[in-house]
Amino acid sequence: MLLGKRVLVVMPAYNAARTLERTYQDIPPDVVDEVLLVDDASHDETLEVARRLGIRCFLHERNMGYGRNQKTCYTEALNTEADIVVMVHPDYQYSPKIIPALAGLVASGEYDVAIGSRILGGRARQGGMPVYKYLANRFLTFFENLLLGAKLSEYHTGFRAFSRQVLESLPLWENSDDFVFDNEMLAQVIYFDFRIGEVSCPTRYFPEASSINFSRSAKYGLGVLATSMQFVLAKWGLTHPRIFSSRGRGLRHDSYYREHSGEARGNRPATHS
Repeated sequence: MLLGKRVLVVMPAYNAARTLERTYQDIPPDVVDEVLLVDDASHDETLEVARRLGIRCFLHERNMGYGRNQKTCYTEALNTEADIVVMVHPDYQYSPKIIPALAGLVASGEYDVAIGSRILGGRARQGGMPVYKYLANRFLTFFENLLLGAKLSEYHTGFRAFSRQVLESLPLWENSDDFVFDNEMLAQVIYFDFRIGEVSCPTRYFPEASSINFSRSAKYGLGVLATSMQFVLAKWGLTHPRIFSSRGRGLRHDSYYREHSGEARGNRPATHS
């Protein structure tokens, strides 16, 4: 518990067997009440390692994508009555030791969302971030701040904390099942006027850490630009995309979740450990 709030960590996992234990060991047990992992049909021993560590696990029986993994993570987190949900990648690229700072911003009631920024502090390149990724990060962030009217240091971190209200309110089922889910989610947070705080977070790039290749990065970048344009057009009332609609499907659309979980038998509680 943190300031009387129940804190749950979710880990969207895919082929994370080599780094999962290091990530888990750095999660502060005095702050985090429970850890939940969703395995997106890994080809390695991710699930076996997670079970050995005593992590509560859910399994997608076929690979459904990073965004879809998060949808399952957050849905199952809400089912545990969590007050604050922190997403941590199990590839040890981000430092779980920062979880108290992230969760604390949300627990304080001053922010609804907190992100761990690799850019604040100016040490992203020292942590091994490739030059092309750093430059793309800076360009896309500048473009998004301009169009979304925010002033974030970056939008592309995978280390985030959310209040329960945010996860119950956003139409997350309307988002992509691919990597651009992350960016769509932050755009939704801004669109619906939730408050975002940032914490400086060190990052590590090393061979075992997951990283999408150049072509997938380019596809992600185009998706980011498209999301930003959708945001502007929706704010102007010229279009009505479902990702920015209060009538869009959220995580509490249980019938929709049950229908689509049938595509991946095993992501329901019957198969968790």
